[in-house]
Amino acid sequence: MRTTIQQICILFFAIIFQAKAQTGISVSPPRLYFESAAGISNSEKITVTNVSAKNTLDLAVSLGDWQYDAKGENQMYPANSLPTSCASWISIKKDDTYFSLGPGERRDIELTITSPTLSKENLAAHTALLYVSQMNPVEDVDSKGANIKVSIRSGIKIFHKKPEATKKKLEITDLKYDAEKKILRLHFENQADIWVDGKVTTDILNVGNGKKTSLSPIVFYTMPGNKREMEVQLPTPLDKGNYTASVLVDYGDSENLEMGELNFNYE
Repeated sequence: MRTTIQQICILFFAIIFQAKAQTGISVSPPRLYFESAAGISNSEKITVTNVSAKNTLDLAVSLGDWQYDAKGENQMYPANSLPTSCASWISIKKDDTYFSLGPGERRDIELTITSPTLSKENLAAHTALLYVSQMNPVEDVDSKGANIKVSIRSGIKIFHKKPEATKKKLEITDLKYDAEKKILRLHFENQADIWVDGKVTTDILNVGNGKKTSLSPIVFYTMPGNKREMEVQLPTPLDKGNYTASVLVDYGDSENLEMGELNFNYE
């Protein structure tokens, strides 16, 4: 039977992965938020747990960079390669950079971030990525019975901002109906100095019969300067006719909600 090597990466959206052989790690929390002025240090802890039923895991901790693309997907880069990186500000104890955990064991890892006294740029928000990677692949069997080796990597997003950076601002820049794909195309921009998260809610009103349909909210995450493209799927089936779409971008500020309205003909 042919043996293959499978590398499984768990980044951002998952805390726990478990293969059929009960191999996995839990890293929590999946995000760390720091706030400090120039030259000030503060620390936070993550907890790494080996949830494997029988395997000891050799784990290594390293740093990297990340950013969102226009669709909101995560893009990973080497540490200190982005202008927004704070990877070089982070320190981890040497004993916590490489260690082993037996089945069910856990370990707390402390991260300390010290923002530079003299910054080379004037950005209010910075990010980095902490990896916890399994260095000893373990034997497993896939759904077809083939032998595989499984290793795991988990990523924890790190955010840092200056204390004075508090204002959030998003702006809708475009809203169109794509008749070919029968979707709404929403474009919006993070015009704040810090990260802005929220949800997009859409209501569709059939002008002819007055029937209103509320679509499921779409969660989004943005960093300063991000220009986001979002596709809003229309419900199916949908009667032919004239419609008004009301799109609300809610980012947690009740006094500043972004709303767009669009009339379109669905055929």
